Amino acid sequence: MEMAITFHNSSFKSPFINPSSNPKPKFLFPTQLSGLISSPLSSFNSKTTCLKFGSRTFTKPVKCSISQAAQPAIEKRSQLKRRSDIRNIAIVAHVDHGKTTLVDAMLKQSKVFRDNQFVQERVMDSNDLERERGITILSKNTSITYKDTKINIIDTPGHSDFGGEVERILNMVEGVLLVVDSVEGPMPQTRFVLKKALEFGHAVVVVVNKIDRPSARPDFVINSTFELFIELNASDEQCDFQAIYASGIKGKAGLSADNLAEDLGPLFESIIRCIPGPHIDKDGALQMLATNIEYDEHKGRIAIGRLHAGVLLKGMEVRVCTSEDSCRYARISELFVYEKFSKTPVERVEAGDICAVCGIEDIQIGETIADKAFGKPLPAIKVEEPTVKMAFSINTSPFVGREGKYVTSRNLRDRLYRELERNLAMRVEDGETADTFIVSGRGTLHITILIENMRREGYEFMVGPPKVINKKVADKLLEPYEIATVEVPEEHMGAVVELLGRRRGQMIDMQGVGAEGTTLLKYKIPTRGLLGLRNAILTASRGTAILNTIFDSYGPWAGDIVTRDQGSLVAFEDGSSTSYAIASSQERGQMFIGPGTEVYKGQIVGIHQRPGDLSLNVCKKKAATNVRSNKEQTVVLDTPLDYSLDDCIEYIQEDELVEVTPSSIRMCKNPKFAAAKKSR
Repeated sequence: MEMAITFHNSSFKSPFINPSSNPKPKFLFPTQLSGLISSPLSSFNSKTTCLKFGSRTFTKPVKCSISQAAQPAIEKRSQLKRRSDIRNIAIVAHVDHGKTTLVDAMLKQSKVFRDNQFVQERVMDSNDLERERGITILSKNTSITYKDTKINIIDTPGHSDFGGEVERILNMVEGVLLVVDSVEGPMPQTRFVLKKALEFGHAVVVVVNKIDRPSARPDFVINSTFELFIELNASDEQCDFQAIYASGIKGKAGLSADNLAEDLGPLFESIIRCIPGPHIDKDGALQMLATNIEYDEHKGRIAIGRLHAGVLLKGMEVRVCTSEDSCRYARISELFVYEKFSKTPVERVEAGDICAVCGIEDIQIGETIADKAFGKPLPAIKVEEPTVKMAFSINTSPFVGREGKYVTSRNLRDRLYRELERNLAMRVEDGETADTFIVSGRGTLHITILIENMRREGYEFMVGPPKVINKKVADKLLEPYEIATVEVPEEHMGAVVELLGRRRGQMIDMQGVGAEGTTLLKYKIPTRGLLGLRNAILTASRGTAILNTIFDSYGPWAGDIVTRDQGSLVAFEDGSSTSYAIASSQERGQMFIGPGTEVYKGQIVGIHQRPGDLSLNVCKKKAATNVRSNKEQTVVLDTPLDYSLDDCIEYIQEDELVEVTPSSIRMCKNPKFAAAKKSR
C-alpha cells in the first residue's frame, strides 16, 4: 500500500519515510532529528539551530508553531507589539500524565525554593481533596524566571469533567505544553485540550513525559500525536511542533529520548524559543478579562486574568463591563503579580502579564476590567454544555441535623448558587419542589467534587442518582455519547468486552500496549451506560483495568440499558444493628454495615444477591430466656463493604438516594417512590 503526503506550506519540512525497515510509514519530524545534534540545547542560539552531520554543519532558522488563524488583522497588528520578556503558558494533558510533577521540577530548578526548604510532593495540588485523590481539580498560577524572561505557568486539571476549567485558562495564554505519557500516548483528554488550544491558535510544544518508563515507546507517541494534529485540522505551522523528551520526576529533559540533559534546560529553551510573547497594545485603553476568581477572607474576591492592553495601577478607577450596555465603576484596592510561588504586591502592571486584582466585590468570571473613560468589553468566555444532572434536596431522614451545621433549603440554595460564580461549566436550576435543586455538570466526578466540598463545609443534604441530559432535534431524541478507553490485561479482556457490549458500547479500536500484555480498548458508548461502570469494570478485571472517558457528541437514543442486576437489602425498622441479626442477614447478600450501627427504616444496609429489594430486620436481638439447652455459638461476620461517596452515587438507582453529612454517607430508598407504589 502506497501513501502520498503533500504539504502546501513550503516552510514545513516534510516527514521522512523509511519503507525498508517497516511496511507502515514512520514519520520523523525536524524536531526528532535532535538525536543527531551534538551540542546541548542550553548553548543554542535563540535564532538558529546548528545540525552537525559528520564533518558538515548546516544552519537553519528555527520555525515554531504559531497559527495565523488566531493572529489579529494586519491593520490591527500594526498597533500591537510583541512583549519579549514574558511567556504565558498552560500545561495541559490527560489525567496522570505527569503535569503537576513536571511543574514541581520546573519550580525546583528555577530556584523558587531554598536549598534547605522542605517542599512536599506535587506542591501545586494545594487543595486537601486534590492531595487525597491525586488529581488536579482547580487550575493554579505560578511563575519562574529563566534568562531574564518571566514564564507564567498555569497548571490545569487533566480529568475531562473539569474541561471547563481548561477552556477558561486558554484565554490567558499564548502557548501550551502538551504533556503526553511515553507509553500510553495521546488519550481522550489529550485530544480535547489539544483541540481547544488549536482553536485558539496557540503555539504547542509537545513534551513526551515519563521517558524513563521501561516500556516507553517515544517514536509511536510522537507519530500518534502528529496524526492527532492532522485529525484536528491543525495548520502546517502547528504540525511542525517542537518535541521534548522528559522525565518529570527526575527533572531531566532533552531533544532526543536517548540523550537527556541533566536538567530541564532544553524544555526552558524551547518555551522561550517556540512560544511567542503576548501581543499587546501598551498605549491602548485598559482591558483585562477576569478568567478566574479566588476568595480571601481579608481581601474578598480576587479576579485573575491577563492584561490585554494598557497599564493597570493600584488605586485606579476602572469600569467593569459585562456587555456594551451593562457597566459599573470600581476602584482597584490592591494589585498582585505571580512571582515564583506566591503573589507579590505591586503598584503597576503592564499589558501582557498575568495579575490578580482586589477591590471589586461583585466581579464575575468573564467580565472585563476596562478603562474608566474609553474601556470596551472583551468577548465573553464560552464553555461547553453540561451532560449529566443530579437532584439535590434537604435531608429528610430521621437522623437529620445530628451531624451537619447547614441543613435548611435556604442554606443549600445559597451554597449551590455561590458555586456558579466560580464554576462556569456547572448549571443550577430550581426543582419541582421548593427544597429540591437540579445541578448539571460535565460528568459525575464534576458534581461529586462539589458534594464532597459541601460535605466538608458542614452541609447536610440528599442527592439522587445521576441522569443524562437528552436533547430533542427534529422530533428525534438524542443522548450524549462518550469515548471510553479501557486499559486491561489480556486475561480479563473477555469479561470487560462483554460488560461494555451489554451497555450498548460499540468498539472503535483495539491494540496492544507496551510489553506487559495489556490491551487498549476504545469504545463509543452512551453516557447512560457509563453510570456505575467503573466499579463493574474493576470487579470484572479484579481491580486491574483503567477506565478513561470524554464527551464525544450527541447521537440517537440507544435503547434501554440495565446498569444493575442486583437489588438492595433494606432495613425493616429503626434501631441499632446486632451481630445476631447480621449473621443471618449476610446469607442474603453483602452488607454495608457492621454490628452496633444506628439504622432507620428504609436505609439500604446491603446488596441483595438476587434482583429486587428485600427488607430485613438487622436490629433483631437473641431471645433472653432462662432456657440454657443450647450453648452460645461463635458468630463469624463478613467484613462489611466500605463504599465511598463516588461508589454510592454509582450504586443507587432511580428510587434511591444518597444521604450526605459531614461524618457519614448513607443510602436509602426514596420515600416519594415508596408512597407512589402504595397509592397504586
